[in-house]
Amino acid sequence: MKHSVQSEEEGMPPLVAVELIQTPVQLYRYLLRCCRQLPTTAMQQHYRHAIKQGYKSHSDEDDPERIQMIIQRAIADAAWILDKYTKKK
Repeated sequence: MKHSVQSEEEGMPPLVAVELIQTPVQLYRYLLRCCRQLPTTAMQQHYRHAIKQGYKSHSDEDDPERIQMIIQRAIADAAWILDKYTKKK
């Protein structure tokens, strides 16, 4: 039984806690976890680098509304990327 639960979770984006992401640090950690689901090491490294650059470039953002917009957009983009690369077979 335990094995079937794990196999169902493989390849699925970790969207369980998406609604709990409220801060840039939570978003950063979530996006890095999403990278683990990409099919190749090269893709994982590419997107990890992009996530780190995006985090640094928005680190001075202080408008809470703008931060929430960035968080929502990043979550949507991550879901799109995971869908694109994990359903391609």
